[in-house]
Amino acid sequence: MIKRLWLGVGLLLAAATAPAAPPPAELFFKDAELREAVLSPSGRRLAVTMAKDGSRYGVYVFDFGERPKLSRAALFREVDVQQIRWLNDERLLYSTADLAEGSGSYPGKPGPGLFSVNHDGSLPRELIERGGDSRAGREANLLQQKVLGPNHALLAVPRQAAAGADEVLVLDRVRKPGGEVNALPLWLDTRTGRTRRVDWEVPDDAISWLVDPQGDARVVVTRDGGRLKVRWRAPGERDWKPLTEGTVAEGLPFVPTAVDERGQLYVRHRIGREGYSVLNRLDAASGKPAAQALVSVPGFDFDGNLVQDEASGAVLGVRVTADAETTVWFGAAMKRFQQEVDARFPGTVNRISCRRCGEADMVALVRSFSDRDPGRLHVYRAEGKAWQAIGALRAGVDPAQMASVDFQRIPARDGRSLPLWITRPTGASTALPAVVLVHGGPWVRGNRWEWEAMAQFLASRRYLVIEPEFRGSRGYGYLHERAGWKQWGQAMQDDVADALLWARQQGLANDRACIAGASYGGYSTLMGLARHPELYRCGIAWLAVTDLELLVKGNLWAYDDVSDVQRRESLPLTVGDAVKDLDMLRANSPVLLAEQIKAPLLMGFGEADRRVPLAHGERMRDALKAVGREPEFQVYTGEGHGFGALRNRLDWAARVERFLAQHLSRP
Repeated sequence: MIKRLWLGVGLLLAAATAPAAPPPAELFFKDAELREAVLSPSGRRLAVTMAKDGSRYGVYVFDFGERPKLSRAALFREVDVQQIRWLNDERLLYSTADLAEGSGSYPGKPGPGLFSVNHDGSLPRELIERGGDSRAGREANLLQQKVLGPNHALLAVPRQAAAGADEVLVLDRVRKPGGEVNALPLWLDTRTGRTRRVDWEVPDDAISWLVDPQGDARVVVTRDGGRLKVRWRAPGERDWKPLTEGTVAEGLPFVPTAVDERGQLYVRHRIGREGYSVLNRLDAASGKPAAQALVSVPGFDFDGNLVQDEASGAVLGVRVTADAETTVWFGAAMKRFQQEVDARFPGTVNRISCRRCGEADMVALVRSFSDRDPGRLHVYRAEGKAWQAIGALRAGVDPAQMASVDFQRIPARDGRSLPLWITRPTGASTALPAVVLVHGGPWVRGNRWEWEAMAQFLASRRYLVIEPEFRGSRGYGYLHERAGWKQWGQAMQDDVADALLWARQQGLANDRACIAGASYGGYSTLMGLARHPELYRCGIAWLAVTDLELLVKGNLWAYDDVSDVQRRESLPLTVGDAVKDLDMLRANSPVLLAEQIKAPLLMGFGEADRRVPLAHGERMRDALKAVGREPEFQVYTGEGHGFGALRNRLDWAARVERFLAQHLSRP
């Protein structure tokens, strides 16, 4: 029997009957009641970030001792607690953010800061300044102790901190002329606020670091213009040795990923004709990946991480995602325990985080989630074989009312294998109106087998949701990604169309469809309406790129966060050269194709977006207005590249729902 722990915020889900009407948009787009959960090094305590009775996110600690109790470690009126880490069994580290504020970026906007506090809320301390008029900073640093500036950030909490040490590694991010940022590591004493230099050489042009479980640097990556160099320092050695090098545009031959307790380096690299990435150990003698891959996932790039012992850093297994996530444990005891957990919670991914994993006194935190369920948390204590239910991440979500998510591979028109996600409403037996939802990036993986708010929201309104992993998407081999280079609006757009045509051929989608997406997905929406007008009745584009020439060249009147290095090294290869490919860029810029866009269009932008400035949207709106097809157009004050404030998320969801009902409801 599972003993239930009540955390006082209504996290445990009661049985519910199917509602007559679809769930409200707030169910999908509000912040989860419970966000993070981390066991302390001993497993005696569990820290969670949660919002209670409409308050901000705070950090609460449940003590599993002889007299179980719940303590509030930190809670503020003006900011939310996030990114919690245990320094040791008594003390926590955390950052903050204002989740009620829009996502926009502006000069002087407070950063996340870094704070520490005892598990019971005593002895709060500000370590890295949040900036601005921060109540969190004032309350956490009443004695006005030494505080680092907001240009610092946490790098690592070494394993020895769990044994009582007080120091962590932070980065001092120094901006150079030209905009490049160097990352200089320092030791920070979390009790005194004092810093000291590390005892290894720090190259002037370092941009990233990889440290071992003890906090000793093993890898440094440096950048000189568009060139990247990786250096390696083996255990017992002081000097850096060259390991590999590459370019900002095309990456590295292999990428350092993790270091174990023995100083063994693990790397990702590509193999085979399709260029699927695998995880491997570095061969110390040759300085190259070992001949035999440690982890390969047929049909997918390696996407995961090592599971390491909290105390020693020893590698216990590998967590990896194909379509869904799985964990491969190396030890027999943990293999058996994973099987027991999967049997107890069938039909879900069951992610185990444990202390003294596989031992007789193991404590394990289990998050069980699926395509229909955002996730539920349980704690298992091997002594007594006791299970305790902590709660649901989103208490109002009934998995029985959610849609199923299916992964397919279909042939594109040129024969390329095209990965595809289909979210189908519960109980659907006939062809449905479809929303082709195009992911942003575009050089990212679009989806995984898990609950996702927008797709589930659309499915709850009885739309079939089609999400193609068009060429250019990562996660499916380097050849698939590379096939999208300089194909904005071209072969990439054909892939999106082919996904809808396939769904119609399979009897899943009827002849009513809308194309939608954000960022690159918004660009694809506009190009879909221009290039394939026969397929779509309408389009919904938010945060959308509309002018490829503006994207690759930049302009002082449309300030963005694209770096000089990206514009010089990456964008000419992946999108197009501003001079050599100018005709192609203009031929595939929606702002110049307004006359070809005839379907109704809903557009949304953030007033403070620095990734895709509002100028993209305003110029597109004006171009459409000039040809007599002005779109529905909404700008959200204070928002950046994403809608952060709940009121804006709900307003946008309501606009999307009304727009789709208006244009897809009639045969």
